[in-house]
Order: sequence, then C-alpha cells, then structure tokens
Amino acid sequence: MERLLHYVWKHKLLPLKEPETTDGRLVEIIDPGLYNRLHSGPDFFNAKVRIGGTLWVGNVEIHQRASEWYQHKHDQDPRYNNVVLHVVAEADTDVMTQDRHYLPQLVLQIPASLSENYEELLHTDQYPPCYKIIPDLTTLTVHSWLAALQTERLEQKTEAIKRRVEQCNGSWEDAYFVTLARNYGFGINGDAFEQWAQNVPLSAVGKHRDDLFQVEAIFMGQAGLLELESIPPRYQADALNEGYYAKLHNEYQYLAHKFSMKPMDFTVWRFLRLRPQNFPHIRISQLANLYYERRAGLSALLECETLDQLRDLLDTHVTPYWETHYTFGSESPKSMKKTSVSSKNLLIINTAIPMLFAVGRHRQKEEYCDRAFDLLEQLGAEQNHIIRMWKECGLEVKTAGDSQALIQLKKEYCDRKDCLRCRIGYEYLKKS
Repeated sequence: MERLLHYVWKHKLLPLKEPETTDGRLVEIIDPGLYNRLHSGPDFFNAKVRIGGTLWVGNVEIHQRASEWYQHKHDQDPRYNNVVLHVVAEADTDVMTQDRHYLPQLVLQIPASLSENYEELLHTDQYPPCYKIIPDLTTLTVHSWLAALQTERLEQKTEAIKRRVEQCNGSWEDAYFVTLARNYGFGINGDAFEQWAQNVPLSAVGKHRDDLFQVEAIFMGQAGLLELESIPPRYQADALNEGYYAKLHNEYQYLAHKFSMKPMDFTVWRFLRLRPQNFPHIRISQLANLYYERRAGLSALLECETLDQLRDLLDTHVTPYWETHYTFGSESPKSMKKTSVSSKNLLIINTAIPMLFAVGRHRQKEEYCDRAFDLLEQLGAEQNHIIRMWKECGLEVKTAGDSQALIQLKKEYCDRKDCLRCRIGYEYLKKS
C-alpha cells in the first residue's frame, strides 16, 4: 500500500477537497519532488509545498502509518532533518526529527477507483493484466513509452558490458569477445558461453591465430569438450577411430601445457531440447572461424555502418569436420552449417548494437549511439512468444527497436508487477 501512496503523491492524484495537515492547515502541492530510487534517505527530494500559506522547499517522507517513522529510526537520522512534510495513510502518532522538530503530517486518501484498478492489475489472470486498455492508447503514448524502454534496455546492456570490461582488466576488445560468445549461446547456453569465453586466454590464442586448427583446439579444449567423458559413451569409440578428436586432443594438451591452460567443467553445457545446429561444438567451431578470419574484433565492428556490413562481418561457418558432425563421433547429413540470417540478426541486436552504444557512451561518441538506434529501426522485429503476446493485445510491432522495448517492458515491469512505474499502467490506473 505504501507504494501506492508514493504513486498518488508523485502524480498528485488527490481528492477534490483541498488536503489538510492533521492540525488543520491547508496543503498545496506545487512540486511533489524527485522520487528517490536508492531507498536511502527520504522518499522525495526537493519538493515544494505550501502549508498554511507558507512555502516550504525540502524533502517528503511517506509511510503507511505515522509510527513507522520511529520503527525505521528516522528520528535518529540527521538525513531526515530536512523533511518538510510527513505523508501517511494513518496518523497514529506525532513525529519528531533528530533535531527535535515536530513535522506537519498529511493524511493522504487513495481514490477508490485508483485502488480498485491497482488491485485488478495485481490479480488479473490474463497476461498482461493491462490488456483491456492497450487498444485505446494513443500513438503518442505508445511511441514515447517504447522509445524510453528501448533506451533503458540499451543502458541495461551497457552496464553488463561495463562489468565484463572490469572482469577483463579494462580490455574492451576482450569484453566484446565475451559478449559475442555469450550471445552465441542463444539463450539456453548463454551463461556457459560467457564462462567459456572468460576461460579463453585471447593473448595466448593470438600467438596462434594464423592456424585455424590450433585456434579450434584451444577453443574446444577450454570448453571441456575434448575431455573423453564429455562424449556420450555410445559415440566414444567412433570419435577415437575417426582421428580428428585425437588430433585436437593432442594439440590441446601441448598448447595447454605451453600456456598453463585449464579446461572448464564440460557439464555446464546444456543439450536437452537443443537443436543440433545450436550444439556448443557447432557454435564454437563457427567462433573459431570468425576469430581466425579476424572478424571477431571490436575495431572491425566499429567500422561497420550498415546492416549488410554487419551481416558480412558475422557471416561464418564451421570447419570441415563439423560439416558432417554435431558432436564428436556422431555423424550427420552433410551441411555447411553457416550462420543463418535470423541468427545473424539476433547477434546484431544483442551484441553489435549494444556494443556500439556502450562504446559510444564510454568514448562520448554520439555517432556510435545514433548508429545503434538507427540499426534497431532498420531491422525487422524479433519473432518470439513475448512479441506474439503484445501483438495479440493490439500493439503494432514493426522494428527490432519495438521488439526490444517490449521485451524490456515484460521482463522489467510486467513480470515484476511494477505497474506503478509503467506508462501503460498509469493510463490503466487513472481510468474511471
């Protein structure tokens, strides 16, 4: 209920009767202040309120019951000395600041329709719960909210990239490789691919990057896929008889000793319900080719200005053995196993564009950020169950920018029942 009180205060959704403090002074809310998202200190900063004809500028604290002021020990915290108004649903006691001043208190009544609408959002079985109002939203409301969500998603991915840069000792080049590898997991093996990429010593691989066989040996070996136990028992004999596995294994043993490398635990790889073309062996072979052909570097990415250039950059295939295999010892019909157009588009959306945006922010180069947004608008929308859900609700989804925004909306707002921060939620709450 306190969150709803915050919402009513923030949006000034007040009853027609002028609000009064508990001691009878009229309250005029000129500016509700800046909402404090850090949860440390008062709830709203720099509010402007007129109390009994006197203008006050300061902070506002909100509680369900006034006695929570003491439960939270605000009376002992000097950060709350600048509070000018205490807003509550129930004034069960007077409150005093650390510097011994009694605070004016406003009992805030939540409009009945707002409370009912909020309960509907929290408890409606249909998903998303705001589906009724979506067809009636104005184009401006939808577009402005999707634009904000699109930026929010890129900012979120930028933070993930910055964390990888820190883990890579400040190397943006290595962080790009880790980001690219993670997205080669295409969801199911994303965490495993990120762990693998962080386990690949690129400085060592760079000394052998002119030899594709050695690159693949290091890549497969560091993934733990050259451990005999990683091969299903029914395929082990065939893998040993074919010879390619043994050659890779022996080469990796030599290089692992040379560079003091240790493989990751192969059991982190997931195969259940995985399409064969997404097996880690296939994806790692494609990455080996991409690295060998010098198309897995950050500088090459930053030089790309169009979608076609990015698709060419990310276009790769497997080494000859993997044209007829999905795992060691298990043959499959001959196939080039190239990166599909849909896979390349996903890599552009989830790797290339966020990396452009992150580098643009880091280097303060707006042209990279603008290019990221332009590319999102040029790409068609993704096709998945989240996008289908929004389309069924009546939203038009044309571009990758739209689909990324709607994925952000579901994951960060709908799934968390955070309707009070959502602009569609705002429209739903204020309906009569």
